[in-house]
Amino acid sequence: MTIHDADPQALIPDAAVDALRAADAVTVFTGAGMSAESGVPTFRDAHTGLWERFDPALLATVGAWERDPDMIWAFYQWRARMVRVAQPNAGHHSLAHLAADVPTSIVTQNIDDLHERAGSTDVSHLHGSLFNPICAYCGRPYRGLDADPDRAVEQFRVEPPICPVCLGSVRPGVVWFGENLPERPWMTAESAMLTSDVVVVVGTSGVVYPAASLPEMAAAQGVPVLEINPETTPLSPIAQWSVRTTAAKGLPELVARRRDQS
Repeated sequence: MTIHDADPQALIPDAAVDALRAADAVTVFTGAGMSAESGVPTFRDAHTGLWERFDPALLATVGAWERDPDMIWAFYQWRARMVRVAQPNAGHHSLAHLAADVPTSIVTQNIDDLHERAGSTDVSHLHGSLFNPICAYCGRPYRGLDADPDRAVEQFRVEPPICPVCLGSVRPGVVWFGENLPERPWMTAESAMLTSDVVVVVGTSGVVYPAASLPEMAAAQGVPVLEINPETTPLSPIAQWSVRTTAAKGLPELVARRRDQS
């Protein structure tokens, strides 16, 4: 069933609201569209000014890091600054409100911290985070972020910090092309998907694997899937309900109507 947002009074099907109201556990799977309304550009839209001539893939590989770590560190610090000035939107806040009523696990492909800043606490970052750098050599988390992140806005290269344990260079804590997803977030996400009563898929293109396989796993086990996305995606056929609207429109209505019917 596909619902468009022509009628703002009934974006979400009643059956989807009822399913969420009856659920004892919910998992929400989010992609770039979740943060778009907060002004966070998607990966391929994030290149402006100094970075506009670069192919994103050339800035998101281990090889790129090994060739020019100063440039890669500057690029990701620049992206982190864009996230710092962004604010969680109504969709992020609605998920935090939902978690106050029913256990809600968030599985995200996003590398920003907007879910956490909105108040969500159960968040699995499948692709890492801009705010959790790690040592490129020993893999230990690095707790001291760059003291002057704004340098990356004006400078093409910024020297990465040094790991205090092994003296290796600290790299962005994100998953680059060709790298495996972090094991713990993946296992947590897989468990959440398969033990939830409803899975809500929001703002993801559904083309990045293996992350996109998680809603498919849930649907294959009979878990009802609600998709909220302005566009049809490869995940639309496995969704019991597909609502053609955005995160900041659809999620507040879904959570509000669930509470009204509780």
